[in-house]
Amino acid sequence: MLSAKSLFQEILDNDESFRLFCSIAASGEAQGGWENGRIAALVPPAERDLAPRIARHGADEDKHGRIFRALLRKRGLEPVPVPEETDYTMLLERHGIGLAHEKLKGDTPLSEEDIVVYLAHSRVTEQRASEQMELLCRYFADHPDVGRAVKMISHDEDSHLAYCHEELLRLAAAGHGRTIQRALRVCALAEIRIHRDVSLAVMARMGRILGWPRAKSALLAAGIRAVYAYERFAGWHRMVSLTMPDRRDALGGPAAPAPEFV
Repeated sequence: MLSAKSLFQEILDNDESFRLFCSIAASGEAQGGWENGRIAALVPPAERDLAPRIARHGADEDKHGRIFRALLRKRGLEPVPVPEETDYTMLLERHGIGLAHEKLKGDTPLSEEDIVVYLAHSRVTEQRASEQMELLCRYFADHPDVGRAVKMISHDEDSHLAYCHEELLRLAAAGHGRTIQRALRVCALAEIRIHRDVSLAVMARMGRILGWPRAKSALLAAGIRAVYAYERFAGWHRMVSLTMPDRRDALGGPAAPAPEFV
């Protein structure tokens, strides 16, 4: 029977598919760490109190990248180059979602609107990350190799999502509500399309590595497209709603270390 658990188990059990999975994840987390670090350095004076939280967000992402690389080392594996069509963070940036890297590479302070765009982008992508890690925790929290890692990363992703909700609500109360809703909608609709394309590309490569029969690959591709159809019709709304989280000031302290992985 084809299920999410059996699919992930198959990927985890094979060195080459596990190598690709961890390499893609590590690359995306490292990119997120760099982006947040640069945004923290360029925060405008009016939002300087936000800088430590953005820096904490970046430190968490860097930690996650190290965890995925440590999982590879534990199995005696080296990272592989990330295929362009599977590079989620790069494709988002290329499609104008979030802050342009050219802006982040400079020294000019960001504007308040830039901070709104950053937080809207993070709110959408952290929704995806939180859901994906929740799924992995559901099936692999007790896995001897990846269980501790997925639980730690899942906790962090939930904190990131809570932080985005809280800060966007604060900015909405300060008069940025219309800009926030517009940015969230644009980002969500682009994200679900890019997530579909990346998922199709990743599954195609996994299928070649694992020797999946054509029927299995076709069924998985159909499932990915069905999820996109649902998200395009209605599912994207979950990515743009804002509610005050139970976990307040979720990024108010230093990043928790992960010495057992790094």
